[in-house]
Amino acid sequence: MTGSETAVLREMRWWDIEPVLALERELFPDDAWSRGMFWSELAHARGPGATRCYVVAQEDDRIVGYAGLAASGTDSDDGSAAGADIQTIAVTRDHWGTGLGSRLLTELLRAATAFECSEVLLECRVDNVRAQKLYERFGFEIIGVRRGYYQPGNVDALVMRLTDPSTPANP
Repeated sequence: MTGSETAVLREMRWWDIEPVLALERELFPDDAWSRGMFWSELAHARGPGATRCYVVAQEDDRIVGYAGLAASGTDSDDGSAAGADIQTIAVTRDHWGTGLGSRLLTELLRAATAFECSEVLLECRVDNVRAQKLYERFGFEIIGVRRGYYQPGNVDALVMRLTDPSTPANP
């Protein structure tokens, strides 16, 4: 079985923050999220007013991936969430190419559908071709560029959009 098949996806909880932070710092050393950022996101992930979905991929007792989504805005007709932003997706290097990123993205799109979002947006580094290909397989399209979005290094971000998260293209 591949790493994708053996990892269990589950809701991220506060006790996952430290191992997620370690992975965050390893994969994104120049612009890693802080402990406070994760705490803030998780504060909005439970209860009747939840607007976030954060999941971890756990293999044995090791976190091998994580992902998060924020629903925002409302549809003027019925008050439902109009859009969502993928905040983060990360997979340990030893799980790259196993399909785990696809599983995490699928889980986020399920959450966007549950939040009744009509579209999902994300930013992706222009030099992260591997991630771009994953998003394109799911039907995301490039709709813009944010110049100098990623710091340090002044790296541009592609803004990508999926217009119907309930029917991804070819995950």
